Amino acid sequence: MQEISWLGAIAGTILSFVLGGFWYSKAAFGHAWAKHSGLSEDQIASANPRNMILVSLPLILVSALVFAAFLGEAALGLSAAAGFAAGLFWVGASFGVNYVFEQKSMTLWFINAGYHTAQFTLIGLCIGLANTYL
Repeated sequence: MQEISWLGAIAGTILSFVLGGFWYSKAAFGHAWAKHSGLSEDQIASANPRNMILVSLPLILVSALVFAAFLGEAALGLSAAAGFAAGLFWVGASFGVNYVFEQKSMTLWFINAGYHTAQFTLIGLCIGLANTYL
């Protein structure tokens, strides 16, 4: 059985959650994301933060743990590069296929695929740091 970097996955999960909070905030891409996703300000304001946390945090953790299982004991450089590739070419490309058929904007694709590329790069970085230094 391959060793899983639990600490790296947990750190990556927490940092990914923080990154998402910033990425989709009005300080970053929040306005463009809301406009291109078709959500009104009222819809965004009425979302239940507790439910979003209770659903998204475990999903990010599962993603990070499975990614850690794929990476095994990979060192820092490989882990970060694999994270970038997974975010852009697995998640981003998959979104791209859906977005073409759903006729969603390329701007929305850049925002969402950009987040997941940064997210998986960050998760890979955390896993690689844990594998390399712990």
